[in-house]
Amino acid sequence: MNAWFLAAGTTAAVVAAIHAIAGGREVVRPLLAADLADEPRRVLHAVWHMVTADLILAAAALMWLAWDNRPGGGTIAWLLVAHFVAYSGVFLVVSLAASWSKPLVRLPQWMLLLPVAVLAGIGAA
Repeated sequence: MNAWFLAAGTTAAVVAAIHAIAGGREVVRPLLAADLADEPRRVLHAVWHMVTADLILAAAALMWLAWDNRPGGGTIAWLLVAHFVAYSGVFLVVSLAASWSKPLVRLPQWMLLLPVAVLAGIGAA
């Protein structure tokens, strides 16, 4: 068993749960109540659920890699590392581009996503 992948998968599962529960309350409900045209609102709602599925599947893949016997996990592991680095990067760029105080704390999602990438990267090395 690869304990690094297990830690990454567990962390990713926690991130998925936070996304689904807290994000649903803090982001999706206000989004659906916003004064937006119906089509963009529904597209954003669908994308929200796509990200939820994506996070759950990534967590499952990392858990699978934890019990897989191949050393390092190969290409799948590095794709998952890139996946979480990309998610972290997007939140960092969007946060830093905003004109508000404490941008890195205002959208802290990168702080949850980046550790998954680090843990998976250590497990893959």
